[in-house]
Amino acid sequence: MKIIDIILLSNAQTEPLRQLTENAINSLLDSEDPAKIRFNVLVIESAQTRPYPFPCCQTIFPKQVFGYHKFMNLGLRQTQAPLVCLCNNDLIFHPGWASAILRAFDADPELKSASPFCSFNHPERGFFADSGIHYGYEVRDHLSGWCIFLKREILAVTGPLEERLRFWYSDNDYAKTLEKHGIQHALVTSSKVDHLESQTLKTKSERERLQLTGDERYFFEYKWGSRSYFSYLNHKRKQLFKK
Repeated sequence: MKIIDIILLSNAQTEPLRQLTENAINSLLDSEDPAKIRFNVLVIESAQTRPYPFPCCQTIFPKQVFGYHKFMNLGLRQTQAPLVCLCNNDLIFHPGWASAILRAFDADPELKSASPFCSFNHPERGFFADSGIHYGYEVRDHLSGWCIFLKREILAVTGPLEERLRFWYSDNDYAKTLEKHGIQHALVTSSKVDHLESQTLKTKSERERLQLTGDERYFFEYKWGSRSYFSYLNHKRKQLFKK
């Protein structure tokens, strides 16, 4: 039997958002034969609600200020299976999605990170279901930040996820880190997980969205060399004056 840790971030501040998380967990648990694959689900819930009553599911309620990678790192520290999947809560898992990625890993031992196919996103970008394995690091093409399946062993090489990024550009940073270390990543189009596209983010105010999104670009560009340190500091200074 394969054991896969699922780390799922949720912010069920309303009943529809809680239902979104529950639908994701339901589809996940129904997606594979439990005699062959067991999912250990860890929900990291930002809203102070109640635990999710599913088998093999634990809910924790962090006291820290939200950070996408910060919370994922928290989940990684509290789990230990050699296989782990980092997930949004706005997902629908299709039957056999995990088995398909495991077959890809078995076929190519150098493949250590993968993303599934999304029927909403990928056809618009020129990728189609069951069209094979597409290697690369392009975000939203090869790498779907909403669902990343990886071998935990790569963290010994890359270190923890970059916590200085609070939300946006987290997937870009992960992709750049894999590429830097020569760790293979691919889109596995026989693995299907649909992303319902930023359902939690849509509940935020425009100002909150900007804080979670646009501000991140300056740090990402500075870190990876396309923006000078002076430019980055100048942006931070302007943000302080706005406050």
